[in-house]
Amino acid sequence: MPCLAHNPKAGLDMWGRGEEGVGMGEGTRAKRGGTPWEADPILAARLDAIRQLAGGLTHRVAVMDREFNVVYVNEPEVAQCGDSSPEGAATKCYEAFAQREVPCDTCPAMTVFDASAGHPAAGAMEDRGVACGMREAFPMRSQEGAVTSMLVVFHPRPAAERQGSRSQAVPQFALGALLGRSSVMQELFNMMRLVSDSAATVLIHGESGTGKELVAKTIHELSYRRDKPFVVVDCGSLPETLLESELFGHMKGSFTGATSNKRGLFEEADGGTIFLDEIADTTPTFQAKLLRVLQEGEVKRIGSTQPVKIDVRVISATNKDLVDLVRAKTFRQDLYYRLAVLPLYLPPLRDRREDIPLLVEHFVASSCLRHRQPPRGVSPELMQALVEAPWPGNVRELQHYVERAIVTTSGPDLVLHGSLLGQVRKDADLKSVVRDAVGQAERARILDALAKTGGNRLKAAKLLKISRASLYNKIRDYGLK
Repeated sequence: MPCLAHNPKAGLDMWGRGEEGVGMGEGTRAKRGGTPWEADPILAARLDAIRQLAGGLTHRVAVMDREFNVVYVNEPEVAQCGDSSPEGAATKCYEAFAQREVPCDTCPAMTVFDASAGHPAAGAMEDRGVACGMREAFPMRSQEGAVTSMLVVFHPRPAAERQGSRSQAVPQFALGALLGRSSVMQELFNMMRLVSDSAATVLIHGESGTGKELVAKTIHELSYRRDKPFVVVDCGSLPETLLESELFGHMKGSFTGATSNKRGLFEEADGGTIFLDEIADTTPTFQAKLLRVLQEGEVKRIGSTQPVKIDVRVISATNKDLVDLVRAKTFRQDLYYRLAVLPLYLPPLRDRREDIPLLVEHFVASSCLRHRQPPRGVSPELMQALVEAPWPGNVRELQHYVERAIVTTSGPDLVLHGSLLGQVRKDADLKSVVRDAVGQAERARILDALAKTGGNRLKAAKLLKISRASLYNKIRDYGLK
């Protein structure tokens, strides 16, 4: 199952409202029932995304309509099982997955068709005796918002039972600038490889500091657009009028200060990828204009009536729950559907603690190189404390901590003592945090003074405007040499 499964709230809500961007690869289409998929652009886009991504999963994945017709399945041998049906008839799910000639008595997955706009019905079928091996089912909504079909994920079968099962790839602990050996990161890496060459939009959800921009850039570098521009836009840092000018461009004289024609960032990114960070912070007016760009594939500069065609892959990111914002009427539902064709979830650091040693080693090596220090290690005590720390700022906070430790300490290894301890303690109160921060700053200032005076403690004490005895005590307390 894709990384969405590791965020139950984001996963179920997003799927419950129809974001069928689950990580799958190229697969096989079964005989279609009567669902007008081609006539509905939202359903067509979702089915296309599922079809592009389905082959990379060991789980069986299928799409079924209200009449139990199998619209799509990612295993060729399953899709062919209905060939004995009357000519032109669709394969039924009970034929394909339970080897039955008649419908099952009850199907718990059918409850997804009771999903309402505010209360999506989706969930697991664990321990409910489902003969076909169904694990989870999620509603798929049409352009009008009606639940017309469902996406079903089945329990994986043993490798010996899977015909033509693919050999499992050896895990890679790095993808682009991303690092991770945990299962959630490995699944994310697989998802990123699968979605990279798709033209569908990607929505990355994750807390601040998890590395959403790195994910977007890596997807771009894995895609056929890698030689074209990768443009980053921080939507939360610009007012609405300036954001429109930056993204769409403007004509000379269209507003005060527009002294010349200007190409927008969408035009600058033509052929490549544009990354819209903090998309949740945009206004409804801007959202309406962005929606038109996604629908028409063209932009209009401010002050111009002539559209400009563009070919840009849009990747957006947010640390907020867009489903909640849609319900609160502060984010457009139709734009949400357009942005989240392929949703990805980037887990917080506390949910992937086994990756922390790998990240620490990388940050120590890069910081030593950047600050012209010899290679340094990390003591087992400090590494254990780092693994157990809460890290509310996620990977960014960990990186900054390591860099501070490299700059403000000496010795062959980073060790857990003094001010370093307070930065990683789980139970540190506000006073402890303030005291530790002051101590860290004081220690750095002493090291700087000693460096400027060539290690002469008397001159360093005068530079710091403290007594020599006080300096000696602080050197001893901070473990300086």
